[in-house]
Amino acid sequence: MVNKLNPKVVSLSLVAVSAILSLTCALLLALVPEASLKFFGSIFHGIDMTKIAVSVTVSGVLTGLVAIVIVAFITGWLFTVIYNYTLGRIK
Repeated sequence: MVNKLNPKVVSLSLVAVSAILSLTCALLLALVPEASLKFFGSIFHGIDMTKIAVSVTVSGVLTGLVAIVIVAFITGWLFTVIYNYTLGRIK
């Protein structure tokens, strides 16, 4: 039995996860900027995030949120289409 994924469900799920992560990141940067920058710097293998960081603004958060929602939806849809396409072809 072949279990195909629903592109809309996968895309919207990835949008939700991405939006939550983006808003959490913005909140952490607003509340504890130094610790957040240090933490995110460690994720990016020691890049000094303080050299490129800017202040968190409402417009910046909203613009970033819109961008991540668009990218996440396209990524989720594309992933599902490729997954479903290759599902029956790889054995």
